[in-house]
Amino acid sequence: MVVGIDNAVTATKSAISSAKKTPPTLSSDSVINFARGDPTIYESYWRKLGDRCSMVISGNDLMSYFSDPGNLCWFLMPELDHAIRRLHGVVGNAIADDDRFIVVGTGSTQLFHALLYAFSSPNEPEPISVVAAAPFYSSYPEETEFLRSGLYKWAGDAYSFNKDGPYIEVVTLPNNPDGAIREAVVNRKGGKLIHDLAYYWPQYTSITARADYDVMLFTFSKATGHAGSRIGWAIVKDKEIATKMVKFIELNSIGVSKESQLRAAKILGVISNDCLNSGPIKEENFFEYGQRLMSERWEKLREVVKRNGVFSLPKYSPDYCNFSGEYTDYSPAFAWLKSKEGLNCDNLLREHKIVTRGGTNFGVGSKYTRISMLSSDDEFNLLLERLSTIKGTPNGNY
Repeated sequence: MVVGIDNAVTATKSAISSAKKTPPTLSSDSVINFARGDPTIYESYWRKLGDRCSMVISGNDLMSYFSDPGNLCWFLMPELDHAIRRLHGVVGNAIADDDRFIVVGTGSTQLFHALLYAFSSPNEPEPISVVAAAPFYSSYPEETEFLRSGLYKWAGDAYSFNKDGPYIEVVTLPNNPDGAIREAVVNRKGGKLIHDLAYYWPQYTSITARADYDVMLFTFSKATGHAGSRIGWAIVKDKEIATKMVKFIELNSIGVSKESQLRAAKILGVISNDCLNSGPIKEENFFEYGQRLMSERWEKLREVVKRNGVFSLPKYSPDYCNFSGEYTDYSPAFAWLKSKEGLNCDNLLREHKIVTRGGTNFGVGSKYTRISMLSSDDEFNLLLERLSTIKGTPNGNY
């Protein structure tokens, strides 16, 4: 059994502290990397919670491959299964009732590969086409093509896809990189859909309905900021698809780390408890904190972009959020920056020692680039400072 999973044990503090690395000190000459989506923005919140999320695992615990032999996903810890279903019920962002299958993976990337395998057939005369509407998540093409599988292949922008036969369309909602609310584009017979809902949480977007798709992907890293635990999960309606996904993960990694699963279960449980706490000493829960912080960052970024006159940002309208019970702003995890005069946006920012991910990686032109909104406060403030030094002229030239 896990010792102290519900109660913090202070004996672990020194071991955990010794494993931490002190972040490098930023200077005016530092190159700052905003191409990555590393969610260090939330560190201060979890530091504030102190020991509430701590746990201790003894040397003789968790030694078996098996977590729940009676479950279709036999390596899924029951504690995590319960915590996932409960959190989705509390937030109201997805249907995760008992008639749905939960498949856990080492991040949602492994689950994406598992789904490509599950949706493919060795009996087809050629690989099934995989598409997504541009601008699409930049890793989809590389992840699809990396193994050079004979089962599936990347076929590009869903808007221009016109091939007959079966296909897989990935729908990212809200979209990475531009934060748009997406629907399937191709909508033809023989199509299979993967709904990537990594950012469908209250800190990034209004929760307008409980998502009810055949396959929904979520990731611990974007939900709570704990990217290092490498936990993702899929909510799957079809038992056959879930079974094939489990087989893929079994052959790929023989399951998923139990330690990571239990840490995720502990943290998701703390979040659910805080969201449900309506007592007189109710404190700001994680999603309220995240929404406030993301909204403040977007407000600061928009002000800088407005003043420099070189760039523009997408505009989003507030929507009613069922979780918060009020109208909230959309505050995506990434800023989709566009240069007004068609300049290479990524190159322009690199001249100012800001590394971003250019639009060509997302299937569009170089006048766009993606900037992460999830960095530490020091990095984000330095980003604003450098962006404010880029000035346009009255005739629109840089």
